[in-house]
Amino acid sequence: MRLNSTEKAVRRDIESWQHAQSSVVTQAMDWVMRPIDWTVDRVAPPSVVERVSDRIEQFLSALNDASEWTYQADDILRAADERGLPAERIGDLRSQPIDDLDALAQSQFRQNTLLAALEGGGAGLGGAILIAADVPLLFTINFRLIQQIGACYGFPMRGPTFRPLVLSIFNVAASDGPEARNEALREVTVAAASFADGRDYKGRVSGTFRDQNRHLPREIAKALVGRKIGQTIPLAGAAIGAGVNYWFTQETARAAYMCFRALYLEWKERL
Repeated sequence: MRLNSTEKAVRRDIESWQHAQSSVVTQAMDWVMRPIDWTVDRVAPPSVVERVSDRIEQFLSALNDASEWTYQADDILRAADERGLPAERIGDLRSQPIDDLDALAQSQFRQNTLLAALEGGGAGLGGAILIAADVPLLFTINFRLIQQIGACYGFPMRGPTFRPLVLSIFNVAASDGPEARNEALREVTVAAASFADGRDYKGRVSGTFRDQNRHLPREIAKALVGRKIGQTIPLAGAAIGAGVNYWFTQETARAAYMCFRALYLEWKERL
Protein backbone atom coordinates (compact mmCIF):
# COMPACT_ATOMS: atom_id res chain seq x y z
CA MET A 1 0.00 0.00 0.00
CA ARG A 2 1.38 3.41 -0.96
CA LEU A 3 2.07 6.02 1.70
CA ASN A 4 0.22 9.33 1.69
CA SER A 5 1.91 12.73 1.97
CA THR A 6 1.67 12.82 5.78
CA GLU A 7 3.23 9.38 6.09
CA LYS A 8 6.02 10.30 3.68
CA ALA A 9 6.80 13.32 5.88
CA VAL A 10 6.95 11.03 8.92
CA ARG A 11 9.36 8.76 7.05
CA ARG A 12 11.64 11.74 6.36
CA ASP A 13 11.51 12.62 10.06
CA ILE A 14 12.54 9.06 10.96
CA GLU A 15 15.41 9.15 8.45
CA SER A 16 16.66 12.44 9.91
CA TRP A 17 16.60 10.89 13.38
CA GLN A 18 18.34 7.76 12.12
CA HIS A 19 21.37 9.65 10.81
CA ALA A 20 21.53 12.49 13.36
CA GLN A 21 24.16 12.88 16.02
CA SER A 22 23.29 12.47 19.71
CA SER A 23 20.23 14.41 20.84
CA VAL A 24 20.46 17.76 22.62
CA VAL A 25 19.27 16.06 25.81
CA THR A 26 22.04 13.47 25.64
CA GLN A 27 24.67 16.09 24.86
CA ALA A 28 23.48 18.17 27.82
CA MET A 29 23.55 15.11 30.07
CA ASP A 30 27.08 14.30 28.91
CA TRP A 31 28.22 17.83 29.74
CA VAL A 32 26.56 17.87 33.16
CA MET A 33 27.87 14.41 34.03
CA ARG A 34 31.53 15.03 33.17
CA PRO A 35 32.57 16.00 36.70
CA ILE A 36 30.42 13.21 38.12
CA ASP A 37 32.02 10.67 35.78
CA TRP A 38 35.48 11.92 36.83
CA THR A 39 34.57 11.51 40.50
CA VAL A 40 33.05 8.07 39.99
CA ASP A 41 36.15 6.84 38.17
CA ARG A 42 38.22 7.67 41.24
CA VAL A 43 36.01 6.85 44.21
CA ALA A 44 33.52 4.13 43.18
CA PRO A 45 34.63 0.66 44.34
CA PRO A 46 34.99 -1.79 41.44
CA SER A 47 32.68 -4.18 43.27
CA VAL A 48 29.83 -1.64 43.19
CA VAL A 49 30.35 -0.96 39.49
CA GLU A 50 30.30 -4.68 38.74
CA ARG A 51 27.22 -5.27 40.88
CA VAL A 52 25.19 -2.53 39.17
CA SER A 53 26.33 -3.76 35.75
CA ASP A 54 25.26 -7.31 36.62
CA ARG A 55 21.84 -6.14 37.81
CA ILE A 56 21.22 -4.31 34.56
CA GLU A 57 22.32 -7.30 32.50
CA GLN A 58 20.23 -9.74 34.54
CA PHE A 59 17.12 -7.62 34.33
CA LEU A 60 17.36 -7.11 30.59
CA SER A 61 17.95 -10.82 30.07
CA ALA A 62 14.80 -11.58 32.08
CA LEU A 63 12.40 -9.29 30.21
CA ASN A 64 10.22 -12.28 29.46
CA ASP A 65 9.29 -12.55 33.13
CA ALA A 66 7.87 -9.03 33.09
CA SER A 67 6.17 -9.14 29.72
CA GLU A 68 2.69 -9.99 30.93
CA TRP A 69 2.14 -7.48 33.71
CA THR A 70 3.78 -4.19 32.90
CA TYR A 71 0.84 -2.47 31.19
CA GLN A 72 -2.85 -2.94 30.56
CA ALA A 73 -4.12 -2.91 26.98
CA ASP A 74 -7.44 -1.51 28.20
CA ASP A 75 -5.66 1.67 29.32
CA ILE A 76 -4.41 2.31 25.78
CA LEU A 77 -7.79 1.47 24.26
CA ARG A 78 -9.49 3.86 26.70
CA ALA A 79 -7.04 6.64 25.90
CA ALA A 80 -7.58 6.03 22.18
CA ASP A 81 -11.35 6.15 22.56
CA GLU A 82 -11.08 9.49 24.39
CA ARG A 83 -9.26 10.83 21.32
CA GLY A 84 -11.93 9.59 18.92
CA LEU A 85 -10.01 6.45 17.93
CA PRO A 86 -12.34 3.59 18.93
CA ALA A 87 -10.85 0.11 18.82
CA GLU A 88 -11.92 -3.23 20.28
CA ARG A 89 -8.36 -4.55 20.40
CA ILE A 90 -4.87 -3.11 20.05
CA GLY A 91 -4.39 -4.36 16.48
CA ASP A 92 -7.40 -2.29 15.35
CA LEU A 93 -5.40 0.91 15.92
CA ARG A 94 -3.29 0.16 12.84
CA SER A 95 -6.19 1.34 10.70
CA GLN A 96 -6.01 4.86 12.17
CA PRO A 97 -4.06 7.78 10.61
CA ILE A 98 -0.48 8.06 11.82
CA ASP A 99 -0.79 11.67 12.98
CA ASP A 100 -3.58 10.62 15.38
CA LEU A 101 -1.47 7.68 16.59
CA ASP A 102 1.52 10.00 17.07
CA ALA A 103 -0.55 12.15 19.43
CA LEU A 104 -1.74 9.07 21.30
CA ALA A 105 1.84 7.81 21.71
CA GLN A 106 3.12 11.19 22.87
CA SER A 107 0.46 11.22 25.59
CA GLN A 108 2.31 8.32 27.26
CA PHE A 109 5.62 10.16 27.61
CA ARG A 110 5.10 12.52 30.53
CA GLN A 111 3.72 10.11 33.11
CA ASN A 112 6.57 7.66 32.66
CA THR A 113 9.40 10.22 32.60
CA LEU A 114 8.12 11.87 35.79
CA LEU A 115 7.62 8.51 37.49
CA ALA A 116 11.18 7.48 36.61
CA ALA A 117 12.59 10.78 37.87
CA LEU A 118 10.74 10.54 41.18
CA GLU A 119 11.84 6.95 41.64
CA GLY A 120 15.45 7.82 40.82
CA GLY A 121 15.46 10.79 43.17
CA GLY A 122 14.15 8.67 46.02
CA ALA A 123 16.65 5.90 45.32
CA GLY A 124 19.46 8.46 45.12
CA LEU A 125 18.85 9.42 48.75
CA GLY A 126 19.94 5.91 49.73
CA GLY A 127 23.26 5.95 47.88
CA ALA A 128 24.76 2.62 46.87
CA ILE A 129 22.32 0.63 49.00
CA LEU A 130 19.28 1.59 46.93
CA ILE A 131 20.89 1.44 43.49
CA ALA A 132 20.21 -2.31 43.48
CA ALA A 133 16.49 -1.53 43.79
CA ASP A 134 16.60 1.47 41.45
CA VAL A 135 17.94 -0.41 38.41
CA PRO A 136 15.11 -2.96 38.00
CA LEU A 137 12.48 -0.30 38.75
CA LEU A 138 13.92 2.02 36.10
CA PHE A 139 13.92 -0.72 33.48
CA THR A 140 10.41 -1.85 34.44
CA ILE A 141 9.13 1.70 33.89
CA ASN A 142 10.92 1.90 30.54
CA PHE A 143 9.83 -1.56 29.45
CA ARG A 144 6.25 -0.55 30.23
CA LEU A 145 6.72 2.64 28.21
CA ILE A 146 8.00 0.72 25.17
CA GLN A 147 5.01 -1.61 25.36
CA GLN A 148 2.60 1.32 25.68
CA ILE A 149 4.03 3.15 22.67
CA GLY A 150 4.01 -0.02 20.58
CA ALA A 151 0.37 -0.57 21.50
CA CYS A 152 -0.50 2.99 20.45
CA TYR A 153 0.49 2.06 16.89
CA GLY A 154 -1.42 -1.22 17.01
CA PHE A 155 1.45 -3.56 17.87
CA PRO A 156 1.03 -5.42 21.17
CA MET A 157 4.52 -6.14 22.50
CA ARG A 158 3.50 -9.18 24.52
CA GLY A 159 5.63 -12.23 25.17
CA PRO A 160 9.30 -13.19 24.80
CA THR A 161 9.36 -13.12 20.99
CA PHE A 162 9.57 -9.32 20.97
CA ARG A 163 12.68 -9.13 23.15
CA PRO A 164 15.09 -8.49 20.23
CA LEU A 165 13.13 -5.39 19.21
CA VAL A 166 12.68 -4.21 22.80
CA LEU A 167 16.39 -4.65 23.56
CA SER A 168 17.28 -2.76 20.39
CA ILE A 169 15.18 0.18 21.59
CA PHE A 170 16.84 0.06 25.01
CA ASN A 171 20.22 0.11 23.31
CA VAL A 172 19.31 3.25 21.34
CA ALA A 173 18.18 4.94 24.55
CA ALA A 174 21.41 4.08 26.35
CA SER A 175 23.86 5.00 23.59
CA ASP A 176 21.87 7.37 21.33
CA GLY A 177 24.23 6.77 18.42
CA PRO A 178 23.61 6.22 14.68
CA GLU A 179 24.86 2.62 14.82
CA ALA A 180 22.34 1.66 17.53
CA ARG A 181 19.55 3.40 15.59
CA ASN A 182 20.48 1.54 12.42
CA GLU A 183 20.42 -1.78 14.28
CA ALA A 184 17.01 -1.00 15.77
CA LEU A 185 15.51 -0.01 12.42
CA ARG A 186 16.85 -3.19 10.83
CA GLU A 187 15.02 -5.09 13.57
CA VAL A 188 11.90 -3.04 12.75
CA THR A 189 12.09 -4.21 9.12
CA VAL A 190 12.06 -7.86 10.18
CA ALA A 191 9.16 -7.25 12.57
CA ALA A 192 7.17 -5.41 9.86
CA ALA A 193 7.61 -8.29 7.42
CA SER A 194 6.40 -10.74 10.05
CA PHE A 195 3.29 -8.70 10.91
CA ALA A 196 2.43 -8.09 7.24
CA ASP A 197 2.79 -11.78 6.32
CA GLY A 198 0.98 -13.03 9.41
CA ARG A 199 4.10 -14.87 10.61
CA ASP A 200 5.56 -15.05 14.10
CA TYR A 201 8.32 -12.53 14.66
CA LYS A 202 11.55 -14.28 15.67
CA GLY A 203 14.16 -11.54 15.48
CA ARG A 204 16.67 -10.68 12.76
CA VAL A 205 19.15 -13.48 13.51
CA SER A 206 18.30 -17.15 13.71
CA GLY A 207 18.93 -19.04 16.92
CA THR A 208 17.97 -18.53 20.55
CA PHE A 209 17.37 -15.17 22.16
CA ARG A 210 20.67 -15.44 24.00
CA ASP A 211 22.52 -16.10 20.73
CA GLN A 212 20.85 -13.15 19.06
CA ASN A 213 21.36 -10.61 21.82
CA ARG A 214 24.15 -11.75 24.11
CA HIS A 215 26.10 -8.50 23.58
CA LEU A 216 23.25 -6.01 24.01
CA PRO A 217 22.57 -6.24 27.77
CA ARG A 218 26.26 -5.73 28.54
CA GLU A 219 26.51 -2.79 26.11
CA ILE A 220 23.46 -1.14 27.68
CA ALA A 221 24.90 -1.74 31.13
CA LYS A 222 28.23 -0.16 30.17
CA ALA A 223 26.43 2.96 28.92
CA LEU A 224 24.57 3.45 32.21
CA VAL A 225 26.76 2.14 35.00
CA GLY A 226 28.89 5.23 35.52
CA ARG A 227 25.89 7.48 35.75
CA LYS A 228 23.99 5.24 38.13
CA ILE A 229 27.06 4.96 40.35
CA GLY A 230 27.03 8.77 40.54
CA GLN A 231 24.08 8.35 42.90
CA THR A 232 26.52 7.23 45.58
CA ILE A 233 28.03 10.73 45.84
CA PRO A 234 26.84 12.31 49.13
CA LEU A 235 24.27 15.13 48.85
CA ALA A 236 24.20 15.00 45.05
CA GLY A 237 22.82 11.45 44.83
CA ALA A 238 19.12 12.38 44.71
CA ALA A 239 19.57 14.96 41.96
CA ILE A 240 21.78 12.63 39.94
CA GLY A 241 19.37 9.73 40.35
CA ALA A 242 16.40 11.84 39.24
CA GLY A 243 18.32 13.35 36.32
CA VAL A 244 19.73 10.09 35.00
CA ASN A 245 16.37 8.34 35.20
CA TYR A 246 14.57 11.25 33.52
CA TRP A 247 17.17 11.39 30.75
CA PHE A 248 17.11 7.64 30.10
CA THR A 249 13.31 7.44 30.08
CA GLN A 250 13.03 10.42 27.74
CA GLU A 251 15.51 8.78 25.38
CA THR A 252 13.58 5.51 25.59
CA ALA A 253 10.36 7.34 24.72
CA ARG A 254 11.91 8.98 21.66
CA ALA A 255 13.57 5.77 20.45
CA ALA A 256 10.35 3.78 20.84
CA TYR A 257 8.34 6.56 19.19
CA MET A 258 10.57 6.58 16.11
CA CYS A 259 10.87 2.80 15.87
CA PHE A 260 7.15 2.13 16.14
CA ARG A 261 6.33 4.88 13.65
CA ALA A 262 8.77 3.12 11.30
CA LEU A 263 7.13 -0.24 12.05
CA TYR A 264 3.69 1.18 11.25
CA LEU A 265 4.90 2.62 7.91
CA GLU A 266 6.79 -0.51 6.85
CA TRP A 267 3.86 -2.72 7.80
CA LYS A 268 1.49 -0.55 5.75
CA GLU A 269 3.76 -0.53 2.70
CA ARG A 270 3.93 -4.33 2.73
CA LEU A 271 0.14 -4.82 2.68
